[in-house]
Amino acid sequence: MRANRIISLKLSGRGAAIFCTSRSTKPSSSSSQQKSSPRAKAEKLKRRREREETILLNRNSSVDDKKVKLSDKEKIVYPICKPPGTKKDTSFPFPSSYSPEYVESSWYQWWEKEGFFSPEQHRVSHAVDQTFSLCIPPPNVTGSLHLGHALTVAVEDALVRWRRMQGYRVLWVPGCDHAGIATQTVVERRLLNQEGKHRQDFTREEFLQELWKWKNQKGEEIYHQLRRLGASLDWSRACFTMDPGFSRAVTKAFVRLCDSGLIYRSEGLVNWSCALESSISDIEVDSKELPGQTMLSVPGYENKVEFGTIVTFAYPIEGHDGEVEVSTTRPETMLGDVAIAVHPNDPRYQHCKHPFTNRLLPIITDSVVDMELGTGAVKVTPAHDHTDFLLSQRHSLPCLTVIAGDGTMMPPCGEWLKVLWFLSSLCPFFFSCLSRSGDIIEPLLKKQWFIQCDEMAKKAIQAVEDGQLEIIPHCFTKTWKNWLSNISDWCISRQLWWGHQIPAYQVELCNSTEKQEEQWVWGQSENEARHRAAVKYGVKLEDVTLTQDPDVLDTWFSSALFPFAMLGWPEKTTDLQRFYPNSILETGNDLIFFWVARMVMLGTELTRQLPFKQVVFHSLVRDEHGRKMSKSLGNVIDPLDVINGVTLEVGSLMTLEEGNFDPRERRVAMEAQRKNFPKGIPQCGTDALRFALCSHKMQGEDISLSISQVLSCRYFCNKIWHTLRYTLGVMGKNTIPVGTLKEVCGGREMMAKYMDRWICSRLYSTVLQCEKGFEAYELHTVTSALYSFWVHSLCDVYMEYVKPVLSQQDEEAVARQVASSVLYHCVSMSLVMLSPFMPFITEELWQRLQPFRPGPAAQTSLCLEQYPCSSKLVGLQPSIFLTITKGFSFSRCNLLHIQNIYIGSKTESLANTASFPFGCSLQGSPQRIICIHLTLSSVSFTPTPTILMSYFTTSKNLLFGLPLGLLPGSSNLSILLPIYSLSHL
Repeated sequence: MRANRIISLKLSGRGAAIFCTSRSTKPSSSSSQQKSSPRAKAEKLKRRREREETILLNRNSSVDDKKVKLSDKEKIVYPICKPPGTKKDTSFPFPSSYSPEYVESSWYQWWEKEGFFSPEQHRVSHAVDQTFSLCIPPPNVTGSLHLGHALTVAVEDALVRWRRMQGYRVLWVPGCDHAGIATQTVVERRLLNQEGKHRQDFTREEFLQELWKWKNQKGEEIYHQLRRLGASLDWSRACFTMDPGFSRAVTKAFVRLCDSGLIYRSEGLVNWSCALESSISDIEVDSKELPGQTMLSVPGYENKVEFGTIVTFAYPIEGHDGEVEVSTTRPETMLGDVAIAVHPNDPRYQHCKHPFTNRLLPIITDSVVDMELGTGAVKVTPAHDHTDFLLSQRHSLPCLTVIAGDGTMMPPCGEWLKVLWFLSSLCPFFFSCLSRSGDIIEPLLKKQWFIQCDEMAKKAIQAVEDGQLEIIPHCFTKTWKNWLSNISDWCISRQLWWGHQIPAYQVELCNSTEKQEEQWVWGQSENEARHRAAVKYGVKLEDVTLTQDPDVLDTWFSSALFPFAMLGWPEKTTDLQRFYPNSILETGNDLIFFWVARMVMLGTELTRQLPFKQVVFHSLVRDEHGRKMSKSLGNVIDPLDVINGVTLEVGSLMTLEEGNFDPRERRVAMEAQRKNFPKGIPQCGTDALRFALCSHKMQGEDISLSISQVLSCRYFCNKIWHTLRYTLGVMGKNTIPVGTLKEVCGGREMMAKYMDRWICSRLYSTVLQCEKGFEAYELHTVTSALYSFWVHSLCDVYMEYVKPVLSQQDEEAVARQVASSVLYHCVSMSLVMLSPFMPFITEELWQRLQPFRPGPAAQTSLCLEQYPCSSKLVGLQPSIFLTITKGFSFSRCNLLHIQNIYIGSKTESLANTASFPFGCSLQGSPQRIICIHLTLSSVSFTPTPTILMSYFTTSKNLLFGLPLGLLPGSSNLSILLPIYSLSHL
């Protein structure tokens, strides 16, 4: 018994039967390696149902109980109207509160006009002779970007801005993918709804004009979103996969692969959309699981159709009175049965006849059959099932097609359509549909163009094993090898109108009396193909008639060329020589097979080089309930709705009524939206959204992003804003440049006091953590370090400490001058470090600090400023640390009591110990490690760095130190103190 499928049977006007069907397994052997076991699929379905029930029952254990509310804060608008591209006037009075709308106006247009994102503008004084290049994963032109795209942009732009600020010559190329099936499906549906016309009502040229109109509209929307997200892309090199130059590269690639024998034409079993009448890529197919008999809405059918009914047939055994019972959920395919398969150890069956046609069917044995499942006998229908097709190849069985490309039963089957089966029951099963439209997918035998992948896959595996290609995180290397080791040939032809028409031509020779089999040639033009045909068949040019294949190439074929086609390949352009191979590829881990592997295979084959040196995968973005963001689930969020804010009634959240949703899915989606966004989404701003996205560990588990997390990052922006207001107030109207850090904290005669030196040591440690985090592509450690320094060290401790100093009279002018200089440098350098994540607010505030800048003039824009380097801040690191470890309690009334002091003589690194909360490391050669055991009494609240600081700075015993941080844990607490002098001991 096989858990296959049947959906519906109805008679057409031609007397044929139309079947809307699907299959029980993934469509191709290339994807079969990724199949889950039935138990795993059942568990996945169970988890999904539990999440849905949680939403519907209005209880949520994984999401904060705090509801996100629309901000009531006043929106401030930049009041100066200047031509687009004009530099923003930062001499305008500083607004009293942070407003994303004010901050994010004007800057991007100025950056773009000035060409700061172009590698040709690489004229900074700190330039290095290195390049950094990558392409954006080209989004489809079928719609707008969602939060998954926003994560890609946030991560890649952070890396790009960091490298540019390091002095690299940076090229980040934008682009869009034509998305053949998705775009054609959307445009066909629009024309049908608006004009009542089908694709066939247009000529191919007329229909393509409609598609180009859609592309121009949607492509501009996507580019607008990318600009709003602050993506520092080189727009002068924007690349669309259907551009003339890119199309020439696609043609060249196809011809070269044909010439090398890697592309061939053959009949094979493919995923077939009966609605589109085209083969379909694995990535376009969704496999859905149903628990049993289910009525579903299917595009093209007025009434719901039944899934999940299993039917049993009796096949008479040849020469005996017995029969073989075979069960299936696809009874319509039995007319194409060519054999019955049983397990080799099953002695029950010998020979049988087809119950309707009386064809003698061989009974074959194969270990793939499960003796314990159903009747233990499996019908073999090679032309309509992928598993059966593999069986037919192993056992040399014929393939009998009974379903046409439009989904109708073939005419010879008509006389058997009224035959009834004698037994039916229910069973769980899987069916496949087109992800974009819900159309049912049918496995069919079709003549198509294929690429041989075995040898290219071996090279891709070897590149990783030899270390030429690094995959980050490394856990994906095993997945990479397993999938490529079991790869099948790739069907690259699609029966569509939107895409790159295959540059292959069917040949007809004049004066030929014999019936000709299919004869094909290929070429970069029809003229070239004609010359090839004349040479190949030994005839004159005028005796050759060519007809170009009407099919187009799979979208993934053209997108696999993106890393080098975007640089002008196959021409030897300057860009190709300078920026290829790309430095990295950064993308979501769901594209490892469909895009990344194919880029590596085709790039290596066509350019003889790997297309990039590193592949960095980030996790997928899910909603607050852990569900994958999907249009079919109605939980996709437009990043502009988070940036600008949106009400539930007018935003993109209410597009559920427009989609083809299952009623339960619509109900779950609507309830989730009402629960998560009762009043819509508050205005968060671009900087907050980017910082929130990069704050998640992108190389770990999937990211469950909540709007409350983004909103908390907006509060951080507000904290930054008010810090700058205070700093500018300290600086006053005096524009005399402040002293350098080396002047106030360097050398033997330091003017800085212990507190100034402490915050400088924290600044140094933060720079060091940012360097390590960026180099390891662990952006969450960078954002964590920056947030911790700004909020906990700078605001909570240092600023509170220096406020009295900065308010003192003239007799403390030196201390006041040192404190203001240190404050300026901490703020200014922090803005530079935050810039890759928060480009708008940091540019706005950094520009306002420039009149006080010491030394040479700054770069025109913060995006060109040099990123802080720890090697240039060597004088700021602490020399030794005091570690206090012991369980203790704390009271508002009781002071610390030092139980004992132990001074050890053993030099010891604390970089990897639990008592190092901020990642500081010992520098130089400390002579002693000091351990102090503390005893405290009656806990009434958790001690903070500020509270402990007030004691440590007044304690006679600990005058030399200040706390770096706290690590609470049950009854224990660890405190780190920087030691600048041991003389007090």
